[in-house]
Amino acid sequence: MSMRSNLTSVRQIKRALGEFRDCLNLGAKQQRARTMATQTQTKESQTKHCLGMDSLNPNIKVLEYAVRGPLVIRAGEIEKELEKGVKKPFTEVIKANIGDCHAMGQVPITFIREVLALVTLPSLLDDPRFNTDVKEHARTILKGCRGSSVGSYTDSPGIEVIRRHVAQYIERRDGIPADWQNIIISAGASDAIKNVLKLLICDVNNKPPAVLIPIPQYPLYSASLAEFGITQVGYYLDESRNWGLDIAELQRSINEARKTSHVRAIVIINPGNPTGQVLSRENIEEVIKFAYKEKLFILADEVYQDNVYAEGSKFYSFKKVLIEMGEPYSSMELASFMSCSKGYMGECGLRGGYAEVINMCPEVKAMYLKAISAMLCPTVLGQVALDSVVNPPQKGDPSYDTFIKEKQAVLDSLKVRAKMVADTFNSMEGFKCNVVQGAMYAFPRIDLPQKAIEAAKKVNRAPDAYYAFELLENTGICIVPGSGFGQQPGTYHFRTTILPQPDKLKGMLQKFEEFHKDFIKRHT
Repeated sequence: MSMRSNLTSVRQIKRALGEFRDCLNLGAKQQRARTMATQTQTKESQTKHCLGMDSLNPNIKVLEYAVRGPLVIRAGEIEKELEKGVKKPFTEVIKANIGDCHAMGQVPITFIREVLALVTLPSLLDDPRFNTDVKEHARTILKGCRGSSVGSYTDSPGIEVIRRHVAQYIERRDGIPADWQNIIISAGASDAIKNVLKLLICDVNNKPPAVLIPIPQYPLYSASLAEFGITQVGYYLDESRNWGLDIAELQRSINEARKTSHVRAIVIINPGNPTGQVLSRENIEEVIKFAYKEKLFILADEVYQDNVYAEGSKFYSFKKVLIEMGEPYSSMELASFMSCSKGYMGECGLRGGYAEVINMCPEVKAMYLKAISAMLCPTVLGQVALDSVVNPPQKGDPSYDTFIKEKQAVLDSLKVRAKMVADTFNSMEGFKCNVVQGAMYAFPRIDLPQKAIEAAKKVNRAPDAYYAFELLENTGICIVPGSGFGQQPGTYHFRTTILPQPDKLKGMLQKFEEFHKDFIKRHT
């Protein structure tokens, strides 16, 4: 081998060694880069979230809202599965879990929608298709808006002319004067209720605040109290008296609660949700006397006041009864709530409601209004919808006949459906359902076999939740288990709306009955 060949070989070896060394260095650099990136990512994952579960408001962790809980989430998943062609023993999900009237096929009231159309597009005020009273209604509202536009902010408690109309509505309803300055318009009754509950967040005599709420209750209350860190004190409604309020039970509940908390207020839902009862005047008087004796602020949730169906049932507002009882009761603090989401209107999505607050300490009322101002103003279209409810067409107006016809048709149909639901459940083995006197729900009691209770325990569910999930998976019917509302220990219930249109409701109840027979057979 020549000298030149040897040198070439040496050079090739050196070059190969150099390339190998470079590869090693590059690999080491890449490994170091990967290590640094991993460390950076780990450090970022530890520091990029200023708000973690360990630093989250603990009240939010315990907050639950049953009517939009796991069952509803599963119902949504099933809907998507059906859209993708997944085979089920049903073709649609019937959401009987929530009081959403229009979602269940209720047709909007023409007068309300026409007023909304005109205020959002004022050029329609010259359109001959709209009645003169609708146009006058829209002009009055626009005149109360800054810049004559519903796109502008309003006063925080709402547009003055609408607050005045609310006061006039209450006067017509109760036959008692109402001061428009006591009317606070809100984005639905829920916001109004929460705004009053916030005022109670204060320890008194070194004890945390507490509020009495009915059991079963509408989960807005348990969720709001949990959010605000206010102790929930439940008082059981008397199922044997069609879910009436028992004063002895109220006394038991408050006596027990006062060992650890300062009970500051009592919530009454009338007509009832989820129970569908309508309180008698005598029962309301008993509650007012109890609240006076125990120095409690009264919160009267009266959003279903138009929904009264049963013979002999009549809605009485807490304000009317309280004022007519005279002193000392007529000077008691009371906040009552109304909404355009329920009744015959069902305009849930527009978020219109109000609170009438009477006899509040003037200094506290100033703080209340200050707190509301931080939210700027309630949705203006919600205010418009509310105005159309409290200031509807009057006899002789061009829109009156259509308005009354549509309103009555909705209420008459709900009355039929209320009876249909209660009668059907009472005809089924193992069910007991009180008369649906009002509101939009039935809350039947169900006797579950021991085998079903044991099956529920195995999957870590409450027995009524187990039943509700089985119902959903087999029929597509979505209800809310009674455990989401509260119930007497050892009893099982569920809430269903009466809102599906008559034909669909009939089919739903038939499916329900068939499922129940099969469920009992499988768990006996």
